[in-house]
Amino acid sequence: MDLFGRQPVAQPLAARLRATSLDEYVGQEHVLGPGKPLREALEQGALHSMIFWGPPGVGKTTLARLLAKVTDAHFETISAVLSGVKEIRQAVEVAQQHAAQYGRRTILFVDEVHRFNKSQQDAFLPYVEDGTLIFIGATTENPSFELNNALLSRARVYVLKSLDEAAMRKLVNRALTDPKGLGDRHLSLPDEAFQILLAAADGDGRRLLNFLENAADLAEDDGEIGVELLQNLLGDSRRRFDKGGEAFYDQISALHKSVRGSSPDGALYWYARMLDGGCDPLYIARRVVRMASEDIGNADPRALTLCLNAWDVQERLGSPEGELAVAQAIVYLACAPKSNAVYTAFKAAMRDAAEQGSQEVPLHLRNAPTKLMKQLGYGDEYRYAHDEPDAYAAGEDYFPENLQPRQYYDPVPRGLELKIRDKLQHLRNLDATSARQRRKS
Repeated sequence: MDLFGRQPVAQPLAARLRATSLDEYVGQEHVLGPGKPLREALEQGALHSMIFWGPPGVGKTTLARLLAKVTDAHFETISAVLSGVKEIRQAVEVAQQHAAQYGRRTILFVDEVHRFNKSQQDAFLPYVEDGTLIFIGATTENPSFELNNALLSRARVYVLKSLDEAAMRKLVNRALTDPKGLGDRHLSLPDEAFQILLAAADGDGRRLLNFLENAADLAEDDGEIGVELLQNLLGDSRRRFDKGGEAFYDQISALHKSVRGSSPDGALYWYARMLDGGCDPLYIARRVVRMASEDIGNADPRALTLCLNAWDVQERLGSPEGELAVAQAIVYLACAPKSNAVYTAFKAAMRDAAEQGSQEVPLHLRNAPTKLMKQLGYGDEYRYAHDEPDAYAAGEDYFPENLQPRQYYDPVPRGLELKIRDKLQHLRNLDATSARQRRKS
């Protein structure tokens, strides 16, 4: 109770149970286990600037605080959401004071560092370089996309993972037994209820403890946090899916690669994951059309039509009918013969177009709708393919005069492209025969 008779506001369960030692810290054994680089650096007191990259609720802030405690460093923290260059300068001044007065190093922890712009990120560099600050940044986004190369080169990136079931069990057990948590309530959590909590938390320890605390508020002391209570409380809790974030691109990549790898089951799983996470089905429908062109192509041209139809159904009918149509298209793509021949050919042609400059269209390929154009030679010596044997002008050159003819399109020996391959080989044989005849004459 304070001077005005008010009760202090209780901290959330997640804050009360924040680890105060490395022994209490759960998860991330791949960077903190015996013999791992970060663990060895801590044991040797050899702190360095670093970036923690991982999803929410996996212990990025807690780990940064523990690093300061273990190494007896002063800890300063700012949030990139609320701070700017002014706050960075203030933190630098504090660090300089601690170094001068107490001989202590300072860790500057920047939460959501990816939200800083380039100039704000650059503000750290001189002080990281001269050792005034040990910089630790936390981000949920891919550092290689969001952070300056100069900053990345001065900090080691540690990837933190979602908490697994074992780590989550440790958190729950501690919450139910620790006096700082719910230990004085003598609550129990059956395994079936724990599994519901585990699924809803989706690897996020903070989310897990928040859900547990909310459930405990509804349970009786010395009672059970049961399945029915949790189901009523959680409702339709969405799994992690951040539009435009790392999870978003990881999952659409997994869907695309499952289709390319001819795994209808894997493709359906990632499609379901994205829908379950709240992704717009129309976005997926558009990407599926792309997959049809990029990975199936002319091996099965029907794939593109089917995907366009599925997109149309999604737009016309919405959910759930449209989602089923998109699922049908995804399964078709996964099972279809694969070819990226058109995709590869298109990229090669675009590269030549960009690198070869503005090559003139040969006169014989130009139209001559006016008398002047005819006088200038437009269309001269053009061979009308339909008037040639097999409707093919053997030996004709359709490239600019200064560009050696290319072969961009190389059909694969699968699906319809097998027949296309045979047809093109037949035409190339005609070209070779025509070239030999020209040489003889």
